[in-house]
Amino acid sequence: MFECHLKVGETAEFAKTITETDLAMFSAITGDFDPIHVNDEYARKSPFGKRIAHGGLVLGLLSSCASMMSKRSAERGAKAVSVSLGYDKIRFIAPVFIGDTLTARYTVEEIDAKAARSRSKVEVIKSTGELCMAGVHVMKWVVDG
Repeated sequence: MFECHLKVGETAEFAKTITETDLAMFSAITGDFDPIHVNDEYARKSPFGKRIAHGGLVLGLLSSCASMMSKRSAERGAKAVSVSLGYDKIRFIAPVFIGDTLTARYTVEEIDAKAARSRSKVEVIKSTGELCMAGVHVMKWVVDG
């Protein structure tokens, strides 16, 4: 029988201030050089008034939280290894700017022992309290043998 040794309601958080370097590195890694992310002059004329962070960069902060949950599970004796099945219903609600401090929050909402999956509410919140991203993460827990 599968056990991930996590409980419904358990949370993990990761905080980070978004920097110029983060945007440059994300652009370099992904090849996304859209001017709204990399061109000050272009972005000044946009509805945002300045450059915004890539949605994928904001979403990526949740990877740290998922890893925290996996590590916690292993430390509690789980034999299963977690792999991401994906993020569902992702919504980017507010823009993220250079200098914004974000907290990625991951909350376990459901553990399906029969399917060896967990479903978690994920959100990224600015230090001002403004929600900038929300969705659901589904993890599969794989047991060897």
